[in-house]
Amino acid sequence: MLGSRFGRIGVLAGGPSNEREISLRSGRAVYSALAEDGLNAVFLDVRDDIHDIILKSKIDVAFIALHGRFGEDGTVQKILEDAGIPYTGSGVEASRLAMDKIESKKAFAKNDIPTARYIIFEKGSSNLGETDGLGLPLVVKPQSEGSSIGLSIVKERSMLNGALEAAFEYGPKALIEEYINGRELTVGVLEGQSLPVVEIVTCSKVYDYKAKYDDPSTRYLVPAPLRKKVYEMAQDLGRRSHRALGCESFSRVDMMADESGGLFVLEVNTIPGMTERSLFPKAARARGITFNELCVKLIDGALNR
Repeated sequence: MLGSRFGRIGVLAGGPSNEREISLRSGRAVYSALAEDGLNAVFLDVRDDIHDIILKSKIDVAFIALHGRFGEDGTVQKILEDAGIPYTGSGVEASRLAMDKIESKKAFAKNDIPTARYIIFEKGSSNLGETDGLGLPLVVKPQSEGSSIGLSIVKERSMLNGALEAAFEYGPKALIEEYINGRELTVGVLEGQSLPVVEIVTCSKVYDYKAKYDDPSTRYLVPAPLRKKVYEMAQDLGRRSHRALGCESFSRVDMMADESGGLFVLEVNTIPGMTERSLFPKAARARGITFNELCVKLIDGALNR
């Protein structure tokens, strides 16, 4: 039986990050899927007390559904490794790199992966003239947040200081990127293979927190209606980005396609959302993998790593 082979599965959700509520949604969805399949799963709502929770729960494998800091930056992965507990997703170093947008950019450049031009700003820096070469609009984002938390689209120079202040609420460094006008795409990577490309269509033209989780008008086109060459390029870029950061098992690579079909990677998510609106499960479903099958496949990968 699957249950006896997997042992006791701990679904780790919640966490202390700004993405706690989204993490709880992902965790509950995963737990429900595992329970439906008759697996021995336990839902664990953690904050920063994971050491005690692990000891008390006596789990054999962890399904990490923790988004944002602590869950995606290598912290919980290191805790689980020290405890000798296998877990889903990427390892400590890949998680750290993917969560840090500055380090990700460096890894992309080293591997010839196209990204938007950018400038790093530190809190207290005031030389905004450096951004003149990036044009307008600009994208301002914190160094290490997910779900578009702290992200701003700056259409006028007068808005730049306010956008930086918002980003600095989440850390001492921020990125100012050129704005890529085009279509928003995402490519899931599962066990080294790219899933069908998803295109995200929003009314606001910005796939921000509201569009991701609250706006019912946001549409997801699977497979994305792209020219064959661009579609294949997007899948290839997804695989290359996954490998460039040393990711394992699965990830979701977000990118933009400009008006000429050029592709630019935005970021790699090592723990993609697993809610009813989430992109990675939608892509897997288009490949013929149900949500329940996906959850089991990820646990199987953790145990066989």
